[in-house]
Amino acid sequence: MAVSRALVEKSKSVDGVQQWPFRAVGIALEVIPKTLIENCGAQTIRLLTELRSKHAANSPGSPLWGIDGELGVLKTSEELDIWEPYAVKAQTLKTAIESATLLLRVDEIVSGVSKKKE
Repeated sequence: MAVSRALVEKSKSVDGVQQWPFRAVGIALEVIPKTLIENCGAQTIRLLTELRSKHAANSPGSPLWGIDGELGVLKTSEELDIWEPYAVKAQTLKTAIESATLLLRVDEIVSGVSKKKE
């Protein structure tokens, strides 16, 4: 949720069409906490709204808030003893975006070849 919020905020400072990739990836990343909430049987809208407000507070510990997947409540990563290095998350996001770009390029090439045959 912290990365999602940061990307949406970044999109507000970018002009024109170039802001849309930031916003799209930020919104797409909200699927992760939403799926966690749904899988643990909690109230999705209420808990997701509460999580957004915790991250919007911009307090020193706000990026640490997340979902306890077993109980369906909000907790900090300190309370859950979860520590994820930034390098792993950054590399995962880079790989996901590169994979999506590659798929779009392949699709563009295939659709271009089929149009030439017609």
